[in-house]
Amino acid sequence: MSETYKCNLCPRSCNVDRKTTKGYCKAPNKIVVALSSLHMYEEPIISGSKGSGTIFFSYCNLNCIFCQNYEISIENYGQEISINKFKDICLSLQEKGANNINLVTPTCYINLIREGLIKAKKEGLHIPIIYNTSSYENVDALKSLEGLIDVYLPDLKYYSDELAMKYSNCKDYFKYAHLAIKEMYRQTKKPIIKNGLIKKGVIVRHLLLPGHLNDSKKVIKYLHDTYKDNIYISIMNQYTPVRKLEYPNLNRTVTKKEYDSLIEYAIDLNITNAFIQVGKTQEKSFIPNFKNKTNLNNL
Repeated sequence: MSETYKCNLCPRSCNVDRKTTKGYCKAPNKIVVALSSLHMYEEPIISGSKGSGTIFFSYCNLNCIFCQNYEISIENYGQEISINKFKDICLSLQEKGANNINLVTPTCYINLIREGLIKAKKEGLHIPIIYNTSSYENVDALKSLEGLIDVYLPDLKYYSDELAMKYSNCKDYFKYAHLAIKEMYRQTKKPIIKNGLIKKGVIVRHLLLPGHLNDSKKVIKYLHDTYKDNIYISIMNQYTPVRKLEYPNLNRTVTKKEYDSLIEYAIDLNITNAFIQVGKTQEKSFIPNFKNKTNLNNL
């Protein structure tokens, strides 16, 4: 890609040259990575027994105030790397036995990632590529990735624009997110599972927020009404307060009653392709230690 361009990769449409000016996400014009590792805590058809080759990118175009990865999405901890280094990280994770390459919050770097994936595939990268996103995406940018991404792993965070504005400063989240997921499905179609691992398809994640059961029900209903069982829905209860926030409901975890009510609602809708969470999913130990200096040393 050209070293100079006006960035409109996401719906924020900042139209800035990131070589000299910062947009909403504050990302530079180079890839910034905080951690790459074999990650065991994704959905079973992603992690399997060997782990997902996860690359955590720094900076984020959405910046939810409750983000459990705020050290890298809001505080922007990480290290700038070249496109060639990104390519090498992908190939290294494959050599370590990763089931897939899992690109976490990659939106700010779509053009750069695209170049890196093309290079990596020419050098033998053959495991599935997963695009793990908040879904606040431009459809045209996603189209530029067609043929490179095998599995889309989008969030659908909110149905309500009021909540999206309140927690993510995003007045039009659902408008863009639902169109982005539509494009993701167009590219990949129905899930393909082989030997217990996903090779192609869409898994939409939804995180239940404390106090917002009704909005979550609207999200789940929309997904089922639109896609039936042609996608997987991952219904998550792992909301973890990691810092003090101004909204009291966000300073607690989700109750068992709230989560059980959402799962019962999904069952009533006859959703069958779904993942639910059980056990101690709200522990901080599940959050990576992004500021471990060896993370950056190992990149």
